[in-house]
Amino acid sequence: MLINRVNIVGNLTKDPEIKETPSGKIVSNLSIAHNHSYFKKNEKVNKVSYFDVEYWGNLLEKKSEHLTKGRSVAVEGRLIQDRWEKDGKTQSRIKIVADVIQYLPKKKDGTSEGGNPTPIDEIVTGVCEGMTNGVSYEE
Repeated sequence: MLINRVNIVGNLTKDPEIKETPSGKIVSNLSIAHNHSYFKKNEKVNKVSYFDVEYWGNLLEKKSEHLTKGRSVAVEGRLIQDRWEKDGKTQSRIKIVADVIQYLPKKKDGTSEGGNPTPIDEIVTGVCEGMTNGVSYEE
């Protein structure tokens, strides 16, 4: 059995682009930034990775007022590779085809409603409980 699943939490780098294909299907394109921190020689290093996300269906139209640049989101889906020829050279990119996109609660000052910090693992656990069990949807 081959497995191709990805779960990631990141911030939207721009508002989603929602388009309708000639066949009438709705596709949304998003870009998210994922921050990763680690220590190198006792110094904290921050590294940002950017991921393109594609979502098929009209769910994002209903959530579009919440999905704006800078908003934290949890994405579950699968990785695919697009390949094409340009100027005689093969080009490629990896993107996430999302099955689930959930926006995370906004925090004005990094605290929960009660004023206490909300650990990221609590947020992620809550989000992941609502995600699918490997069910994917095709165009």
